[in-house]
Amino acid sequence: MKNIRPLLYKLHKQWLVKVTPKHRHSCSVSVPPTQDNKRPIGNREFKNKLDTGPKFHDFIKNASSKENVTEVHEGLFEDPQSYLPDDPHIGNSRKVYFETYGCQMNVNDTEIAWSILQKKGYLRTSELSQADVILLVTCSIREKAEQTIWNRLKHLTALKMRRSKVNAPLKIGILGCMAERLKKELMEREKLVDVLAGPDAYRDLPRLLALAHGGQRASNVLLSLEETYADVMPVHHTPQGHSAYVSIMRGCDNMCSYCIVPFTRGRERSRPASSILEEVRILSDQGVKEVTLLGQNVNSYRDMSEEQFCGPEPVHLSRGFSTVYRARRGGLRFADLLDRVSLVNPDMRVRFTSPHPKDFPDEVLQLIQERGNICKQIHLPAQSGSSRVLQAMRRGYTREAYLELVTNIRKIIPGVSLSSDFITGFCGETEEDHQQTLSLLREVRYNVGFLFAYSMRKKTHAFHRLQDDVPAEVKQRRLEELTTVFRGEAAKLNASLIGSTQLVLVEGVSKRSTQELCGRNDGNLKVIFPDTHAVPIRPGDYVLVKITWASSQSLRGHVLSHTSLSSVGNTPSQACQGEQLAVC
Repeated sequence: MKNIRPLLYKLHKQWLVKVTPKHRHSCSVSVPPTQDNKRPIGNREFKNKLDTGPKFHDFIKNASSKENVTEVHEGLFEDPQSYLPDDPHIGNSRKVYFETYGCQMNVNDTEIAWSILQKKGYLRTSELSQADVILLVTCSIREKAEQTIWNRLKHLTALKMRRSKVNAPLKIGILGCMAERLKKELMEREKLVDVLAGPDAYRDLPRLLALAHGGQRASNVLLSLEETYADVMPVHHTPQGHSAYVSIMRGCDNMCSYCIVPFTRGRERSRPASSILEEVRILSDQGVKEVTLLGQNVNSYRDMSEEQFCGPEPVHLSRGFSTVYRARRGGLRFADLLDRVSLVNPDMRVRFTSPHPKDFPDEVLQLIQERGNICKQIHLPAQSGSSRVLQAMRRGYTREAYLELVTNIRKIIPGVSLSSDFITGFCGETEEDHQQTLSLLREVRYNVGFLFAYSMRKKTHAFHRLQDDVPAEVKQRRLEELTTVFRGEAAKLNASLIGSTQLVLVEGVSKRSTQELCGRNDGNLKVIFPDTHAVPIRPGDYVLVKITWASSQSLRGHVLSHTSLSSVGNTPSQACQGEQLAVC
C-alpha cells in the first residue's frame, strides 16, 4: 500500500480535473443543441455526476497488480468514465484545415485524425482562409523539420490575431511527434497553440477541441502500449484515389542512438491482421491500385491478438544481425501478413516502408520474389558504411553483415531495386568513416536514396552519452560528397534502362506539362510520357512504357499499350531501377 498511495492520489487528481465545473462549462459551450433537445449539464446534474463517479475502491481495483501500477506511472491509465457528451454534432460544422509534414506515417495519421473528427460533425476544407481549426501534423526527426513548424506557427499566429477581430476565433493545433516532444515550449512558454495531441491521442481530439472552443488550451500527449487505431477506418485523401497508405504497426523498440522515434511514438505494437485485411479489401473495392504498408519498423510486425498466433516459434532475424532487446517468440509475422495482403487483389500493387535490415529473413525475400503484385523494391537503411559508426549508432550489424544481406537479397530477387537512408556527420565520424560510407554507395549502387546531415535530438542515447563533435561545415561538405557519388551511380543504373519496357501505374498529369502524364514503375521511380495514346489514359491505369531517356531521378518514354498487373506478372522486362534523392 505504501507504493500505491501516491499513485492513487495522482489518479484521483486527474479524475477531478476531468470533472471540474470550469472544464465542464468549457466543453458545453462548444456542444450545440441536437435533434433530441439535449442541453448542457446543469449544476444539479453535475453534482449527481460527481456523487456517482469512481470511488476509492475503483482506484484500488485498477492498481492491484505491479503491471497496472507501472502503466499508471507511465501515464498509460485510461479513464473509463466519459464526461464529454457523445454527440456526433459536437464539431458544429466547423471547418478543419490540415497541413502534413514529414513521413508517410504522418500522412496516415492525418487520415486517422480526420476520420475521428468527421464523425463528430467537423467539415474539411482545402482553403486556409475558410478554416475554423488549423491542425499541423508534425515531425521531430530532425531539427530542420521542427524549425519549419516554428516558422509556420508564427505566420499562423499572425493570421489568428487578424482573424479574431472579424470572425469566430481561429484555433491552432499541433498533432504528432512535435506535440509530444515540445509540449512545454508550445503550450506554456510560447503559447502559440490551442491544442496539442500526441500520436496516440487522436481519439481525444474532439474533447480537446471542445475545450479550445471554450477558451482554454488543451493537451494530451500520453503514449500508449496498445493504441493502433485498429477500429478507425482512415479517410484516404489521395487526389486521384489510386494509392493509399495502410498502417500496420506503430512505435519502435530498436533504440538506435540517434533516433527520437521511440520517445515520440512509443513502444512497438502491431495492429491485428484482421483489421488490416479488412481495410485493404475496402480499398480494393474502391478501386485503389496500390497500397503501402506502413510502420516505423514495418517488417518487425508481430500480431499477438489471437491465441492461435501465440506459439513458441522464435522470431528469425537476418543473418549476422542483433537487437538491443531479448529474442521474441510467437505471433503472426510480417511474411504471413504480406502473403495475405498480396492475395486480396492480384491487380493491386503492394509496397511497404520503412523496414529495418535485421528483419529480412529468407521467407520474406522469397515471398517478394514469388508474388507478382509485391513490388521488387526494398528499402534497406544503412545509415553508415563504417562498422565503428554503426556500433555507435546501435544499429545491431556490421558493414560486412549488411553487405552479406545485400548479396542474399539480389540472389533471391534478381533485378531488385534497393533504396537506403544515410546519416553523415554522426558523433565521432572521422574522414576514414566517411570514405567507407562513400565506398558502400559505390559497391551497393542504390536506386533510391535519402541522405541527411546528422541532427542531435534530446532524449536519445546519443544526446546523453555521445558528443556532436563534427562541425556543421564538415557535415555539409560530406553530405555534398555523398550526393555526388549517389547521383553518379544512379545515373548509370537508369541509363541501362533505356530501351527497356516498364510497367507503370499512372498517377496523373505531370507537374511540368499538362501535355504529359506521369506514374511510377515497380521500383518507385517516376516515369514521364506524352498523353498522345489513342485510347484515353486515366489515373490508376497500368500501362507499358518504352524508355527512351533517363536521368538520375526519372525516366521518359512513350506508351505502348494498356495492361494489367496480373497479365504482366513478374517478367524480367518490368524489373526496374532508378534513384530518388532527398537531401536535408
